[in-house]
Amino acid sequence: MNQKLLDMNEIVDALIQPNREQDQQHRIEFHINPLPPAFGDLEMIKSVWNNLIENAIKFSGKKDLAKISIGAEKNETEIIYYIKDNGAGFDMNYAEKLFTVFQRLHFREDFEGTGIGLATVQKIITRHGGRIWAEGKVGEGAAFYFTLIKRKESE
Repeated sequence: MNQKLLDMNEIVDALIQPNREQDQQHRIEFHINPLPPAFGDLEMIKSVWNNLIENAIKFSGKKDLAKISIGAEKNETEIIYYIKDNGAGFDMNYAEKLFTVFQRLHFREDFEGTGIGLATVQKIITRHGGRIWAEGKVGEGAAFYFTLIKRKESE
């Protein structure tokens, strides 16, 4: 891994911009709060954000207006990033299956995908020393959280 200080705002903006340009009917509303920088491997963290953003768009695609919020909170040891949507959501009884390879909580006919994205995201976050989890409610949306360790630039 090639870890360096990453500008999370820049990463997220670059990933969202093509979606904004393609959204001719203004069916996706993004709310992006300022994101603190974090240490990580640029390509890996871009992959995490890309997967989470694509999932939020995909699973809220059947809404008249998809609402996606991205932000972060800090505590003493870590930065907690989140992405929330108002999409299909999921049953919390099956939340542990979200991060298992080839496990799906929705029918293939309803939502495309291979079922490996979130397993890959979890592997990347774990490799960075962080955690990932999700909360959801069927028909009301989902929220995905991941942490990265807080470090000073000199570390």
